[in-house]
Amino acid sequence: MIFSELYSAYYNTVARIIETAFKPGVTEKELQQHVVECAFSESVLTILPALKSGRWPLLKKDLTPVMKHTPTMPLTLLEKQWLKAICEDPRVKLFGVELPELTDVEPLFTRDNYRIFDQYADGDPFEDESYIRNFRLVLNAIREKKPLQITLINRHGKEAWVRLVPVGLEYSMKDDKIRVIASRCKFRTFNLGRITSCEYYTGNGPWRLPPPREERVGLTMEITDERNALERVLLHFAHFEKQCERLSDNRYRLHLKYYENDETELVIRLLSFGPCVQVKEPAHVVEHVKKRLIAQKNCGLR
Repeated sequence: MIFSELYSAYYNTVARIIETAFKPGVTEKELQQHVVECAFSESVLTILPALKSGRWPLLKKDLTPVMKHTPTMPLTLLEKQWLKAICEDPRVKLFGVELPELTDVEPLFTRDNYRIFDQYADGDPFEDESYIRNFRLVLNAIREKKPLQITLINRHGKEAWVRLVPVGLEYSMKDDKIRVIASRCKFRTFNLGRITSCEYYTGNGPWRLPPPREERVGLTMEITDERNALERVLLHFAHFEKQCERLSDNRYRLHLKYYENDETELVIRLLSFGPCVQVKEPAHVVEHVKKRLIAQKNCGLR
């Protein structure tokens, strides 16, 4: 591991509690708020009680800190080198991230040190000035909830324009492309690399309305931990809100939340795990999986 466990959520939470405890007249409610904001849901039952009881001897009974100075957590050289390597990724540079304090630090690795397999070679031009400009304009429109008017080259090679309200960005590792997630538009997503021009839309119409709120749907699956399936599933769906429980020695139940518009992509990804993953609910997703398996069998695929 590159990052020490001393810099995990729990340690950072306790550090913030101690820092706040240096303020005169601090209340227990203020300290507990740090646990709610920085740690995990179950931590409200453990962190502050452990500090108050003296089991973690960092606070006195009056909630003032035992130590004389506020805690600091300087980065190690290895961590700085890792951050420098990440910041040199052209996809990270799209966000305009600058860390001048790492100027004299050698990166831990460069793009020449690794090769990516199972990825299309026609990825987006992340270092193109026009692409960077469009990305940052879209990102700013998402943050400010502003509508856009874009011109793009469609899949037939023809120029088209469309008005939309951008609500998010997603990156496909397999395609090596970034997509704009749209609202108030006929189409759900647009490839950012196909956009030739992009500007704020200042006219009237439904694009001026705030995007409708998307509701998330729950999905339950059971995992048979063969061929390291559990670890692969948790890694594959790391960006979803989820809970996992153990049923037996090699059986697990996983609950996750997803947006309805992502359902087709989600089913395709679930099918890639074969018999190691079985969808239990909702019923319409189970039927969706069955239909795809039947279609695959009819094509003679095994």
